[in-house]
Amino acid sequence: MEEKNQLAFFQHCWFCFLFLIVYTISYTVQGFDYADALSKSLLYFEAQRSGRLPYNQRVSWRDHSGLTDGLEQGVDLVGGYYDAGDHVKFGLPMAFTVTMLSWGAREYREQIAEAGELEHTMEAIKWGTDYFIKAHTNPNVLWAEVGDGDTDHYCWQRPEDMTTSRQAYKVDEQNPGSDLAGETAAAMAAASIVFRETNPHYSHLLLHHAQELFEFGDKYRGKYDVSVGVVKSYYASVSGYMDELLWAAMWLYKATDNKQYLEYVISNAHSFGGIGWAITEFSWDVKYAGLQVLASKFLVEEKHKVHADTLQQYRSKAEFFMCSCLNKNNGSNNNVGLTPAGLLYVRQWNNMQYVSTATFLLTIYSDFLNNTKQKLTCNNGVTISPEEILGFAKSQIDYILGSNPMNMSYLVGYGTNYPKRVHHRGASMVSYRENKGFIGCTQGYDNWYSNEGPNPNVVVGALVGGPDFEDKFEDRRNNYMQTEACTYNTAPLVAVFAKLLELQNQNLLVPESESASLMVASF
Repeated sequence: MEEKNQLAFFQHCWFCFLFLIVYTISYTVQGFDYADALSKSLLYFEAQRSGRLPYNQRVSWRDHSGLTDGLEQGVDLVGGYYDAGDHVKFGLPMAFTVTMLSWGAREYREQIAEAGELEHTMEAIKWGTDYFIKAHTNPNVLWAEVGDGDTDHYCWQRPEDMTTSRQAYKVDEQNPGSDLAGETAAAMAAASIVFRETNPHYSHLLLHHAQELFEFGDKYRGKYDVSVGVVKSYYASVSGYMDELLWAAMWLYKATDNKQYLEYVISNAHSFGGIGWAITEFSWDVKYAGLQVLASKFLVEEKHKVHADTLQQYRSKAEFFMCSCLNKNNGSNNNVGLTPAGLLYVRQWNNMQYVSTATFLLTIYSDFLNNTKQKLTCNNGVTISPEEILGFAKSQIDYILGSNPMNMSYLVGYGTNYPKRVHHRGASMVSYRENKGFIGCTQGYDNWYSNEGPNPNVVVGALVGGPDFEDKFEDRRNNYMQTEACTYNTAPLVAVFAKLLELQNQNLLVPESESASLMVASF
């Protein structure tokens, strides 16, 4: 009798074991719903809108806000984006957000259109560029910020109820901001490419502003956080302005094909750090890796052969970045850190921003190598195929969407298990559309911020700061290093989701046989 029970037990265990294998294989092959992730990522930008919301606004828990922005200074600064869970309009991260959305739309326009999301992508870009046009009130004047972090953080209010300072700050000839002017020029130049076919007049207008802003930033050089001191504690320009000037010139060259902009990128390559800085992050502050990837792609074009030596140096730095993400450089300081479960890890505060930007560059570079039939070469002659690079990029996206030790989707609203207590004022409080009763500055802290329940509104598509270096995550509203989201976190994901969706639809992601053998081998 005992032997029969043991036999039955082992048969049951073996059945469970086989079921687990089959389930795991099935899940791996099926993968994630990249179409849903793409759609949700674009909703996030509607949640972050400032100004008078349009008739087709889909995020219904938001309403008009910031309708007097710029009034005290005699300028119309209504519109634009709140960068995160607060209500300051910071120019530098907003511009980088638009640059990344535009770059993604330029590279993967067909894939985004095939997914039915091109119109929403272009609306997200235009909401930002419309604001930049307003903020550029004079060839040598750019409004850098509306509101300030110190007074804004004193209150916990819905954007519709704001009582905090809406003072606006600018850069000009006497108070330069080359980094801000450069990034805004890059955003408008990149966006001008996106709108060229569908709205040529608007595209031309954006290009005009981009050229003026670049000239302003280059002629009157200086860091914007020196001129606008209130930004220093929030978005200080640690990398300086040289990367943004190179970045702006690069995008202007791509938008105009005017050789003077390419000559700028080439002639200043060394003195501005374009071919000197080998770095392991790409962010709203540090643009070198993105610049180097763009320069690398020129090498295969005949008309750029005259600059081959400098472009090759740009490429070597771009490939240093790729190898650092793949952990193939010599020395730990030359590689991006990885959590035990394989997530790229740069720093504690809002680490996911670096994951999304790196994943974007890896995807772009993988396509470049694939299209030109090349491979990536890292230290000691190790070669890596475009498929391997894309596979690693996919692993980062899948981690974001739930393939991680917490079984948590860090893209809010995707799946069923995602952060419910996002550090976000508007999402954490009853919707203004439901209750127009005024919520005061400290009342928000007392009644909503300290509430341990889930947010009443879901800020769909927000990519939160994410887990720590041990893959651990605490879903608490006051855990802002992990639960706050930013526009520049989500912006790079739009293009990557579209690319992975295309491959998924073509059945080109991880063949079933490979998935099965990998799963079986892991037991």
